[in-house]
Amino acid sequence: MKTKPISVRKLAAMGMLTAISAVLMFFEMPLPLMPPFLKLDISAVPILLGSFLFGPLEGVVIALLKAGIHLLSTQTAGVGELADFLITASFALTGGLVYRIWHSKKGVVVACVASVAAITIVGAIANWTILLPFYAAAYMPYDAIIAACQALNPAITDLTGYIVFGVVPFNLVKGTVVAILTVLLYARMETILVKKKLEAAE
Repeated sequence: MKTKPISVRKLAAMGMLTAISAVLMFFEMPLPLMPPFLKLDISAVPILLGSFLFGPLEGVVIALLKAGIHLLSTQTAGVGELADFLITASFALTGGLVYRIWHSKKGVVVACVASVAAITIVGAIANWTILLPFYAAAYMPYDAIIAACQALNPAITDLTGYIVFGVVPFNLVKGTVVAILTVLLYARMETILVKKKLEAAE
């Protein structure tokens, strides 16, 4: 079986989705009671759609390129961009794998639900083991991070509180917003997406 070369059209489409995602990431907003470092944006929507359209690995590539673009103007010593990549890549990989097996409207819903679960788990583990310790070492002392979070949410008094009352609910909210928007957009793009899947199966 021969490996199909990447077409110019595919590269152009992936580039366009990367650009849209990178722009959307600039439009972010904080959520009530959430740590000030966690801000809601919908830049994962075009990444998830790209994963449906081209495949999970391509979705991860788009997530990586988008994070790389924002790394050029980072204000968090690269921690924010790393966190964003881990979350959006988890979205793309999980959603793309599910949709590859079940490419239909129901499959999209299942893929989005699975993706929300994935980013919630990945976000908790990554913040506990990598992101918060690295951020504390490179950008802001650990005590200052917890104090800033506690000022917005008194329940956050330590690392466990940061994960349970900050990271987990934030990713659930963000994932749900991205999932709803993706399902709504899929309804308009269904014909294109299904056609691409049928072509890939030939």
